[in-house]
Amino acid sequence: MASGSIGRFRPLVAAGWAGEEITLRSQTTPVKVQDLIIGGGAPILVQSMTNTDTRDVQATLAQISALQEVGCELIRVAVPDQEAAAVLPVLCREARIPVVADIHFDYRLALAAIEAGVSKLRINPGNIGSRRRVEAVVSAAKEKNIPIRIGVNAGSLARPLLDKYGGPVPEALVESALQHISILEDLSFADIVISLKASDVKTTVAAYGMMAARTSYPLHLGITEAGTPFHGTIKSSVGLGILLSMGLGDTIRVSLTGDPRKEVEVAYGILRSLGLRQTGVEVISCPTCGRCQIDLAGIAQAVEARLKHMKTPLKVAVMGCVVNGPGEAKDADIGIASGRDSVVLFQRGQLVGKFPADRAVEVLVEAVEELAGELRQ
Repeated sequence: MASGSIGRFRPLVAAGWAGEEITLRSQTTPVKVQDLIIGGGAPILVQSMTNTDTRDVQATLAQISALQEVGCELIRVAVPDQEAAAVLPVLCREARIPVVADIHFDYRLALAAIEAGVSKLRINPGNIGSRRRVEAVVSAAKEKNIPIRIGVNAGSLARPLLDKYGGPVPEALVESALQHISILEDLSFADIVISLKASDVKTTVAAYGMMAARTSYPLHLGITEAGTPFHGTIKSSVGLGILLSMGLGDTIRVSLTGDPRKEVEVAYGILRSLGLRQTGVEVISCPTCGRCQIDLAGIAQAVEARLKHMKTPLKVAVMGCVVNGPGEAKDADIGIASGRDSVVLFQRGQLVGKFPADRAVEVLVEAVEELAGELRQ
């Protein structure tokens, strides 16, 4: 298979982009993380990683809580040393979502994390020492029913693989993961999740496609080091969108520089756009043109901000003219279409009323909140 191609998955993706029916999600072997299921057709889970100093317990717990509030379902924390490992019991006890320990090089940190009560490990068996040390970690994880994510990154591939393939190409990522998997399988350990991340979209897509053809372990998707919120959102949306449309992926993380809450918001936006998770309010709005006679951008931004906290899955349209506006507004759960200094409000396809444009935000928000309340009853 040529580097950068997506092999046998190309017809599937092309068919989906042409508007034909896309195949069902790949059926991977389910892995349990506390009460959550990764794989096996379960809902695709959204996760993130703290960027606080793990040793700062209060700051880390505050960030975990903030992430949980915006929908994060699984949280990973870096465990670089024994001081960080020592606070894991508090984090695991106080966090309201499962805690994943990110471990590199020192097997003793993995053992400490397991003893602390983490729900999942992220390690590479090949970089934590001798087989005896790997056996100790796997034995402890097996005893506590703790799954292990094998996380392969293009930026940290072993030198022999880079030399063999001439760089961090998809084949190198896949072979690295298979080497790590074989270590665990030799120890009769099968609670495995796999990730193969690169900052290059084509490399990442090809690697996951190749891996999916070779194993049924659940896949954690991500474009690593994607960048700042603007550019990182674009790269992540393209890469994860392709993979999810191929039917691949059981859990995702959008990697963005900055506040990790943005990662969770973007992740749900990607899943919602593909119909894979329906949660929260989706605000659609037109790009505006010379026909628009109201401050549509200001209205749309205000409505989105006011409804950001809502979990009820609703589609809300903010449209700016009489050409496409009424049709789009009727198609949404609730929507407005504007005329000259006024808006008309639609609910589930029915015209509700006409209001001055300066009341558009209040009218729309109140209508959404009322409908959401009815749906919750």
